[in-house]
Amino acid sequence: MKSTQYQAREPDKRGVIHYPEGEHQVWNTLITRQLKVIEGRACQEYVDGIEQLNLPHERIPQLAEINQVLNASTGWNVARVPALIPFQTFFELLASKQFPVATFIRSPQELDYLQEPDIFHEVFGHCPLLTNPWFAEFTHTYGKLGLNASKEQRVYLARLYWLTIEFGLVDTSQGRRIYGGGILSSPKETLYCLTDAPEQLLFDPIEAMRTPYRIDILQPLYFVLPNLKRLFELAHQDIMAMVQQAMTMGLHAPKFAPKAA
Repeated sequence: MKSTQYQAREPDKRGVIHYPEGEHQVWNTLITRQLKVIEGRACQEYVDGIEQLNLPHERIPQLAEINQVLNASTGWNVARVPALIPFQTFFELLASKQFPVATFIRSPQELDYLQEPDIFHEVFGHCPLLTNPWFAEFTHTYGKLGLNASKEQRVYLARLYWLTIEFGLVDTSQGRRIYGGGILSSPKETLYCLTDAPEQLLFDPIEAMRTPYRIDILQPLYFVLPNLKRLFELAHQDIMAMVQQAMTMGLHAPKFAPKAA
């Protein structure tokens, strides 16, 4: 695990987290800006989830508010975690239908890009689609598989997660749209991913598992689902057999330069 400058905020005895006013202002800046950017670019299932969550604009939401909506729609909850958690904890949470949310928000100096997943990324980027049964089922299955996977298998599963849940695109009757939370919480990537600059390939889970990525750049390649239900169908296929096949075939050459030392 890498170190982080951020520290998750603790709730009081009533379970309420008290954020300074400056952090509420950061949330307001992020959500008002990003809601405009994703218009006409996010998939309808995500938009439906945003409407269900009815996130406040003037303040950071409390996790109990998110849980009320998620639990009623798909039986999921969010779980308060520190800034960074081990793979094992991550899989344990997903396997129990709990989505990890770090209770800190980025500083004004890192408004546009943050390597650590903060509460804006998790709540705005991912929670809307957890109201969707297809997305929720895939995420739950992914967690259960990860719990029993070896360290090497988890690396291949991580690539699948990165290129679907974090940075996935989907074809719709309205055109190509975004469902990946890593994109939807980033103004720059939201605008970039649907242009002709990056490569876009039809989704293939084995190919996704074989595709290296970097977390600190705009993605050079996105995989495109034919529809969001494809994730539900994948959840009921033998994903671990696909992992073994991807491991046997090996990785593709990276489509990016190595990170500077």
